[in-house]
Amino acid sequence: MLVWLVFAVLAALVVALVIWPLAAGRGATPARAAYDRAVYRDQLKEIAGDAERGLLSPAEAASARLEVERRLLASGGDGERGAPPTRSTPLALTVVLAVLVPLAAVAVYLVHGSPRIPDQPYEARAAERVAANAKGGLDLDKAVAALQERLKAEPGNVEGWLLLARSESKRSRWQESADAYHTALTLTKDRTDIAAAYAEMLVMAADGIVTPAAHAALDIVIAHDPKNPSARYYLALADAQAGNTKAAIDAWQTLIAEAPADAPWAQMVRQRVADTAKAAGFPVPAPSAPAPASPGPNADDVAAAAQLTPDQRNEMIRGMVERLAARLKDAPDDVQGWLRLGRAYDVLKEPEKAADAYAQAAKLKPDDPAILASEVDAIMSDRSPADPVPETTVAVLKELQALDANDPRALWYLGLAAAQAHQIEEAKAYWQKLLTVLPPDSADRKMVSDALAVLSN
Repeated sequence: MLVWLVFAVLAALVVALVIWPLAAGRGATPARAAYDRAVYRDQLKEIAGDAERGLLSPAEAASARLEVERRLLASGGDGERGAPPTRSTPLALTVVLAVLVPLAAVAVYLVHGSPRIPDQPYEARAAERVAANAKGGLDLDKAVAALQERLKAEPGNVEGWLLLARSESKRSRWQESADAYHTALTLTKDRTDIAAAYAEMLVMAADGIVTPAAHAALDIVIAHDPKNPSARYYLALADAQAGNTKAAIDAWQTLIAEAPADAPWAQMVRQRVADTAKAAGFPVPAPSAPAPASPGPNADDVAAAAQLTPDQRNEMIRGMVERLAARLKDAPDDVQGWLRLGRAYDVLKEPEKAADAYAQAAKLKPDDPAILASEVDAIMSDRSPADPVPETTVAVLKELQALDANDPRALWYLGLAAAQAHQIEEAKAYWQKLLTVLPPDSADRKMVSDALAVLSN
């Protein structure tokens, strides 16, 4: 009897909690932009955590963080309003619901429930949790199997191999991930970001040992990007494993000293220095002073910008951009600085300046297709398909295709430029190849098919 009395009290409490908001009505709903900004801030925290745990390489973490910051800055401001308050539910309906819902719940439980079954502690349900977790793994297994079948038919699909590599990494299948990265690396002719990821997977597959194959991949990265943090970290780790402890510590200390103050991986490297020194019986060196934070918006700047009006926010961003542009005049070899400047001009809707900044970065890293792709996007952002593709852009597109033969934007715009020059067969060749890399049911594929149909008429 006492049990049913407890149930009755709990039911009354729930009914009261339900009736109160129904009777009082609801206030205005928050604006969508405010929700977006909260999500972006959570993503920044997750990226920082993943970088600390080593789930993201320093380069990947930095790139991901910058992209989230860009989205947060572009997420809108005070102009967006929440939905107006809604009227409260009629009192009679509220009372009916409050009475009928608990009674119906009790009736259903008495008929279909099992009130006499004893309680099952959390530990006793371990098998259920394992089965639930296994289901998620099975879903990923199916996705990977489908992707592997697709790649048998499309062995030249670079993005497919990269997706397979990342998927295998999520399953902690390091060697399979490394194999997929190796295929993508071969197809892209030693692209540095892929070489860095390939080396990292080889290290993971060897239980943290920098193997000769990993070392060779890291040498590729350093040859094209001497400042690459991920490659420098693992090459120093290779020195430590070879017994060159002092050289390894010196390399890590230099890496920390050159890192921005807000670099998410710097603390991980400091810990590695301390652990390596202790293991070798060396005194732990004093932490290197980090370099000043890179000009431009950090997490605090982004949070502050979210509270400003659109005009104030643009003025704030423009001030940062001007400071960064001035610094780059004195430090023109700063690739990341030029990329940050290009993204800032993207936010300010100044595509020509953004394209110029990306072009400067491309001169410093001519083998990085992502930079060329950003330059193309900036140039073409304010143009319609009827506008002619500039000759200078065609040259950039051909450089991009030389680095990544299956890049969709390169194939599309090169085909468009050929069609505008009345080189019909050349345009068809570009767009027919583009169809092989686009998803079967995508809107882009339909657009390309329609364009081909026009050329054929």
